Amino acid sequence: MPLMRNCNFNMLTVKRFLSFKYVIFFLMWDGGFATAAAGDEGKNATAAPTHFSVHIGTVLDYNTSMGAMADLCISMALSDFYAVHSDYQTRLVIHTKYAHDELDGASAVFELMQNEEVHSILGPQMLTEDEFVVELGGKAHVPVISFSARTQSLSSRQSPCYIRTTPDDSNQAKALAALCRGFEWHEAVILYEDSDYGSQFLSRIYDAFQKDDIRAAYVVPISTSAADHHIRKELYRLKRMQTRVFLVHMDAQLGSRLFLLAKHAGMTSEGYAWIITDGIGNFMNSIDSDAVDSMEGVLGLRPYVPASRNLENFKTRWKKNMLLMKPESTLTELNVYGLWAYDTIWALAMAVEKIGPVNLGFLESGNSKNGSEIFNLRISQLGPRLLRELQNTTFEGLSGEFHLIDGQLKPSPLEIFNVYATGDRAIGYWTPDGGITRKLALTGSLKYSTSTKELKSIVWPGDSVKQPKGWSIPSTGRLKVGIPKKNGFTEFVNISTDPQTKQVKVSGYSIDIFLSALQQLPFSVDYEFIPFINESGLSNGTYDELLQNILGKNFDMVVGDTTILADRTKYVDFTLPYSESGTVMVVKPKKEKDMWVFKKPFSWDLWLTIVSSCIVIGIVLRILENRAKKDSDSLRPHEQQLGLLFWFPIAALAFPERNMVGNKWSRFVLAVWLFMAFILMQSYTANLSAMFTVDQFDFRLSDDYNVGCQAGTPIRISTGSPFLKGNPCSHRSYKPDCNRAEKLWT
Repeated sequence: MPLMRNCNFNMLTVKRFLSFKYVIFFLMWDGGFATAAAGDEGKNATAAPTHFSVHIGTVLDYNTSMGAMADLCISMALSDFYAVHSDYQTRLVIHTKYAHDELDGASAVFELMQNEEVHSILGPQMLTEDEFVVELGGKAHVPVISFSARTQSLSSRQSPCYIRTTPDDSNQAKALAALCRGFEWHEAVILYEDSDYGSQFLSRIYDAFQKDDIRAAYVVPISTSAADHHIRKELYRLKRMQTRVFLVHMDAQLGSRLFLLAKHAGMTSEGYAWIITDGIGNFMNSIDSDAVDSMEGVLGLRPYVPASRNLENFKTRWKKNMLLMKPESTLTELNVYGLWAYDTIWALAMAVEKIGPVNLGFLESGNSKNGSEIFNLRISQLGPRLLRELQNTTFEGLSGEFHLIDGQLKPSPLEIFNVYATGDRAIGYWTPDGGITRKLALTGSLKYSTSTKELKSIVWPGDSVKQPKGWSIPSTGRLKVGIPKKNGFTEFVNISTDPQTKQVKVSGYSIDIFLSALQQLPFSVDYEFIPFINESGLSNGTYDELLQNILGKNFDMVVGDTTILADRTKYVDFTLPYSESGTVMVVKPKKEKDMWVFKKPFSWDLWLTIVSSCIVIGIVLRILENRAKKDSDSLRPHEQQLGLLFWFPIAALAFPERNMVGNKWSRFVLAVWLFMAFILMQSYTANLSAMFTVDQFDFRLSDDYNVGCQAGTPIRISTGSPFLKGNPCSHRSYKPDCNRAEKLWT
């Protein structure tokens, strides 16, 4: 954290220097040497004699779009309020001072308290967190109200007279953490404006990230006065990092410059993710078209403003008044800061009316111990009562519900929007109770959600609909992937060329495995397929030579049907195998199958022996049975005895022998025959099965044959082979034309 310590040291030095300038300035003021820093160009409303007037001061920077917008909104709020509440007995009188820097703002606040005797200060715009102005208001019991501050370094106990009519930025930090968690981004780079506005938000985002276990990979402070080359240098440094998620917290002017330079650096392409806070999101309508175009695909957060008829009517009137009263202003659209200023005036008018027409002026400081006598400040008697009534005021304003809690506006939902070429659109919302949601429910949800599936469809940078993974391999070029060229069996790897576009296309099972593995990585990989071919479009060498190109830095990796061998592991690393490796020979069988295949398990002499055995067994059984008694159950009619001589041994296999023979010697002979018959049956079954399995390896090879193999494969046949020696596609009668050979693949 050396960078943060340096920033804190610089800010502390600046604050001490400004405080010293303030002391010198007011000492000169007390001696009569100072003049007003800014002329009173405000609109001093003239109250009717029957109305009780309460003076309120505002300090704005007219040179900024926010100052011009707030000035018109305050004026319209004052006229709109008393047009609706014409019966009120009190009237606010607005005194406006214009200041362009911190010193002018401090002097403007002092002049309003000293000369105009205001009971409250609205602003100052550029001093939203200046401890000196807040302490000055506390000494004079004058509430200081800010409509533009989003973070607060002073607590309500330390500065009871300081009120912010804006919600706290801690909710925005929680919403950013919820988005990163929902998109499964565990790291992010934070780019913030190098000012109090940015550094105070940084502490909020740190706390939110820590609770959701998200790491701030890098933190980049960018000054509003930084030159383009300095911002460009930081962007190129970030481009070399792995993290591809960037959170941007800065004002619209600096943010526009940042995104234009980021687009030029190629950091708004596919794979990158950008999220902006409301510092830019609230002013999207006032950003020029070139900057919006460079922000296409960016996600953003901004306070949600509920639509209403009064709001639409006010926007229409505001545009007309802006063109008539401030034609030189570049601001053409109203944002939430103007609505907060409008609602603040309404809240002040309501609080003053609650107090009533009480003549409470200012008291001289005298020798009181509150320290205000240093600047000859008088103490407001109305200020403390105005502060209490303001904190108890609740109504439905243009920006939503106005309700102060602990000196700040009640947290409101945040709108999540997506930037596209011509503007932006809401894709969801974030609420403190319900988290990320697609639509705002009328009743609060007790279940907090960080699921980004609730959001509408998102267009990411690079006009992509694919969610960035948030990671990428840091490299200056693409990952070079070598692909082998194969002439046969292209199911694993196939290289083809489009005849029209001449573009090389790569496909196959190995390529599909590689692309599927990339999808599982938590980061994106930029790759390029490079075929391993020569000028003729043929393979540039063997697989060994292909793998050696990795060692020579020609390829970063090789994808294909590469066999893992011991000698190859000496110079390359292999992934785990995704298929079984081995050598298979595919040839036609020597024997053809026909309808008489059932007789082929036994040879002709064996079939003749079986038939002869059946006849002999039949004769023996016939002789033995003739000796049996004529009334035996086994005896058959005389005309059947000749047929029994032939089919009896076969029938004995299916029928019980006890019902067919009666002689005990006949049963013995029949038992021996049955034993032999079962042996023959098992042999027949085994031989017939072998004909459809093992006999398939009985190849149709002639005396002069070719055995082909895939070019570049690691097949090496030992010298002990009777027909293959040396290199693949070689044998004792070698023919170089492997196309005539049968197919061999690995």
